[in-house]
Amino acid sequence: MSRIASRVTSRSTITPGPPPDGGLRAWLCVFGTFLVVMNTWGMINSFGAFQSYYIQTLGRSPSDISWIGSVEIFLLFFIGTFTGRLTDAGYFRPVATAGSVLVVAGTLAASACTRYWQLLLAQGICVGLGNGCLFCPTVALVSTYFAKRRAFAIGITACGSGAGGVVFPIVIREMLPRAGFGWTMRTLGFIQAAALGTALLCLKPRVPPRKTGSLVEWAAFKELEYTFYAVGASLCFWASYTVFFFLAAYARDIQGASYDTSLDLLMITNGVGILGRLVLNSLADRVGNLTMFVPTAGAAAVLAYCWAALPIASSSRAGLYVWSALSGIALGGIQALFPSALASLTADPRKQGARIGMVFTIVSVSVLTGPPIAGALVSALGGRYLGAQMFAGSSLMLGMVFIFLAREAKRKRVGGSFWAKV
Repeated sequence: MSRIASRVTSRSTITPGPPPDGGLRAWLCVFGTFLVVMNTWGMINSFGAFQSYYIQTLGRSPSDISWIGSVEIFLLFFIGTFTGRLTDAGYFRPVATAGSVLVVAGTLAASACTRYWQLLLAQGICVGLGNGCLFCPTVALVSTYFAKRRAFAIGITACGSGAGGVVFPIVIREMLPRAGFGWTMRTLGFIQAAALGTALLCLKPRVPPRKTGSLVEWAAFKELEYTFYAVGASLCFWASYTVFFFLAAYARDIQGASYDTSLDLLMITNGVGILGRLVLNSLADRVGNLTMFVPTAGAAAVLAYCWAALPIASSSRAGLYVWSALSGIALGGIQALFPSALASLTADPRKQGARIGMVFTIVSVSVLTGPPIAGALVSALGGRYLGAQMFAGSSLMLGMVFIFLAREAKRKRVGGSFWAKV
């Protein structure tokens, strides 16, 4: 018995060596994570299609409906501290399997929902818990396979949110008028079941489990760059989903667009965002993750302010199409750079899950409250979106400042000029 315990202990302390930065197993992990992101963030980025439909069918305010999507994102981030630490401890497989079951079960359950509270439980809480069991563990997992090309690899996985943000609205647009809400949701659930089942076959931990250690590594907050980054990321995500949740409704309410046209705008934002995820993360491998994050957040802030300056007339809708594409690049870049920049703040791969999950939990408060605040501002201004637009722009601008402070704190700690790769 003592020999077995000795072997288990020694196995958990084996040093796995440097990340391979490639190879079949590493790229299979990237593909599996891509599928996970597609079926978690891709559905979240498609919530604008549900937002407008639920407002019409349930007769609730924009703020009320946005709580469904906000709870879903909140739980994705909030339980990251727990699922990340479980991943470090060697429980990736059962956690990810449970997450897949919850996501599919929640989507299928939503197909039978007819009331607001039912959708909040199924699509908000059940799917949100499943997302939380999947996203943080898979991002932590793929981070252990790459070092020099980490940002690019995570950028590829982040393209899953753009792909899902195109595929799922197409399914909704084509099926909802013909097959009804129930079969639309069931079809989405079947897609998720097939994709997540494939993902589980591709994902395999590389680093031996870290059984010992507390749930929260409080010492991380003594690192200025880590603390500044947590604040900056929270501010950025406080505003980011204002666009994804309200763009379709804005197009119909303010510019008189049809339901199909409003979904086209959402698909443009998600589809073009794939370019932002790939290009910006590829550049991040050259100039540094934090360095790339700063101008990306700044561009997103400027675009949020510019949203308020778009012409209201439906004849000037071309400007909204261009704005949607540019916003997709900037917001897609934020989504992709967020996990890669966070992973770059952790030197020990055995602590990736815990340290990533801690920031996820902090960010969860922002994604829970951001869209409802934006919705409340829309209602308070009698259907005008100016308050939500200014809220989004100001949050992103302040977030950029804290990301810059995180970059400078890390640069000064490791040494290097202002133009150093950080």
